[in-house]
Amino acid sequence: QLQLVQSGGGLVRPGGSLRLSCAASGFSTDYYVIGWFRQAPGKEREGVSCISSRGGSTNYDDSVKGRFTISRDNAKNTVFLQMNSLQPEDTAIYYCAALWAPSCEGAWRHVGARSWGQGTQVTVSS
Repeated sequence: QLQLVQSGGGLVRPGGSLRLSCAASGFSTDYYVIGWFRQAPGKEREGVSCISSRGGSTNYDDSVKGRFTISRDNAKNTVFLQMNSLQPEDTAIYYCAALWAPSCEGAWRHVGARSWGQGTQVTVSS
């Protein structure tokens, strides 16, 4: 069964940190650009960050630059999103996806995906 399994997330106070993980099962992520997306209540899904297949290129939405870091461990078939200095506006359900994109440039936010993670809730609140 081809799937991405997410872990991490939860409730954190403003200024806190969380790390999300996205582990592939049934296929190798080595050749896929992996993206992290989020969807807040009443809002459209937005692309947060992207990492190229070999990890040499990354892309961040302006809203998370300098606070979030995306990384991957291809040996473990896992991609991570380290989120620091979290703010209430970061509250959303976060999803990872193995994208049908050649790179993290251009329209990676709008391409289709081979697989999506199940989603994990991140809540930032005092």
